[in-house]
Amino acid sequence: MKMTTQSPASTVDPEECVIGHTKLNDADTAILIVYILFVLIVGFWAMYKTKRGTVKGYFLAGRNMTWWPIGASLFASNVGSGHFIGLAGSGASSGIAVSVYEWSGMYALMFLAWLFLPIYISAGVTTMPEYLLKRYGGKRIHFLIAILSLFAYIFTKISVDIYAGAVFIHLALHWDLYIAVIGLLFITAIYTVGGGLAAVIYTDALQTLIMLLGSITLMIFAFLHVGGYSGLKRKYFASIPVVRDPNSTCGLPRDDAFHIFQDPINSDYPWPGVIFGVTVLSTWYWCTDQVIVQRTLAAKSILHAKGGALFAAYLKILPIFIMVFPGMISRVLFPNHVACVDPDTCRRVCGNPVGCTDIAYPMLVMELMPGGVRGLMMSVMIAALMSSLTSIFNSASTLFTMDVWHHIRPHCSEWELMIVGRVFVLVLVVVSVLWIPLVQMSQGGRLFMYIQSITSYLTPPIAVVFVAGCFWKRTNEKAAFWGLLAGIFVGCTRLILDFIFTPPNCGYVDTRPSVTKKVHFLYFSLILCFITLIVVVTISLLTKPPEPEQISRLTWYTRFDKPPEKHEQEAVVVVEETDKAPEEPTEEKSETEEAAVVVTSDSAGEQKKESRTMRLLMWFCGMDRKRVNTDFTATEETHCTSLYEEPRLRYVVNTNLVICMGATLFLYCYFA
Repeated sequence: MKMTTQSPASTVDPEECVIGHTKLNDADTAILIVYILFVLIVGFWAMYKTKRGTVKGYFLAGRNMTWWPIGASLFASNVGSGHFIGLAGSGASSGIAVSVYEWSGMYALMFLAWLFLPIYISAGVTTMPEYLLKRYGGKRIHFLIAILSLFAYIFTKISVDIYAGAVFIHLALHWDLYIAVIGLLFITAIYTVGGGLAAVIYTDALQTLIMLLGSITLMIFAFLHVGGYSGLKRKYFASIPVVRDPNSTCGLPRDDAFHIFQDPINSDYPWPGVIFGVTVLSTWYWCTDQVIVQRTLAAKSILHAKGGALFAAYLKILPIFIMVFPGMISRVLFPNHVACVDPDTCRRVCGNPVGCTDIAYPMLVMELMPGGVRGLMMSVMIAALMSSLTSIFNSASTLFTMDVWHHIRPHCSEWELMIVGRVFVLVLVVVSVLWIPLVQMSQGGRLFMYIQSITSYLTPPIAVVFVAGCFWKRTNEKAAFWGLLAGIFVGCTRLILDFIFTPPNCGYVDTRPSVTKKVHFLYFSLILCFITLIVVVTISLLTKPPEPEQISRLTWYTRFDKPPEKHEQEAVVVVEETDKAPEEPTEEKSETEEAAVVVTSDSAGEQKKESRTMRLLMWFCGMDRKRVNTDFTATEETHCTSLYEEPRLRYVVNTNLVICMGATLFLYCYFA
């Protein structure tokens, strides 16, 4: 039985707002083109100004970054187009509770800068799997984490951002999905391949500025249309779609939509899971994930890394205002579209019978913003998409190069590592394009919570292994490996069950097993955490503890240990070079003779043409021919190990730490 009632809160007649009715005009298109050109200019400027000819320069931006681009890049890397689409859609359907994911990132960033980062710097690592290799020894944990991270990047982060960006691009431009995505991937690949982490960080800083400028503008327009915050609170509860079943709660706004602590049983974000489960996920993401930590490792000093983390933490206050509230306002203005629950209606509105909350933000942009400003907002969404993709591409390239390829070929040259890192970015681009059909077939209305559930099933064991390694000296390799394996096995079992037994549409009987029906994914993350922790602690206590030299400079308590004597390191290098010395002169000689033959056979004009082409290609990639045979392990110092903090600046960052933690506590209390 269906009942038709017109929502009194609808200030805009939803029947008059046809999806895709409004298109970008000439001013919008001009702004969009200028933005893309500006991004390319900044990317090429970063390529010109930075030293990209070494592993340290390409993957860690020469470890010379200051606090403000680091903070902006942390924010931009996290806030992709999936954030705008997902947070606004969750706000439209469930209220403000989803904001806790953002606020938990604030104190997790403090954990990173003050607790984890000193250990990583002292350990002198480039990647997170490399830290596990040094801390636990062996190769199985290090290799397992690297492979898991690469799969997670390809099948969750990249897919989410491409899906969200495609939703917006298709709605605004009516472009073919493949043309739009391939074009954006090509642009991002240009400066990611050529410029490395420095180009990514500087363009992220520009993207952050564009995102904040455009999203704040949209927020102001939205609140003006709905009558401010008080108008939103009053009208949100009346934003009910016309077509719904009067005998169910489907399509009705939640009574606790303006509270972050919602019902512990019957809500999308139960409050115990919001407090504890999200903390586990945030610890993994902000303190152990390569995409995030790599930016802080690029800092010129630990104080600049802390300053960047503080800057990003302050920016994390904004998403509830620039994403969540606009999503709720979109439901108020267009309830028949955004809040639809009837499968036939939803299929007509957005092509997805599950629901159309994902169109909340794009629809607000296209129907509310005047000409010219829509182009700015289109730039915002493309900025969010490009910034997150470039960050993932660069970090995934670093993981593959340093933890997979260098693991397989430990004596490879810098030249080889640089080529492999760039080629792998292109491989990721191809895989991303091939992944698009699967993203199109996914249930878009549930995509944000779907990704959070996958994170809850796979990442808590990783977080436990890192935390135990950093803060408990007794943890050994056997305990970490079997704890990680047990946690991943249990998590994958739940993940498979979720794929087999999908949740029913609203109003239908839930016939899923109890473990999937009654155990929320945030609760399950806590269960995984405890299982992994029990295995790690038990095996650690029953087996031999690591020797003191095995944990020197690798835990919180040993981070100030004296580093190995320099002459000992040089002796190791000399031994390695001595072992392979007889082969190198012959190899160099043969290369020289080959070059002489080529020079003799080619004409002068052909030499000159080849030289110019190769010089251009080498400049674009930042490659230095002098380092073709340079052994990376012998000469490249990829880390600084200084934990020194200038007293005056240390006082400044510690004061801001207290202020930021106070702001986080205030947000939790005010919206509780």
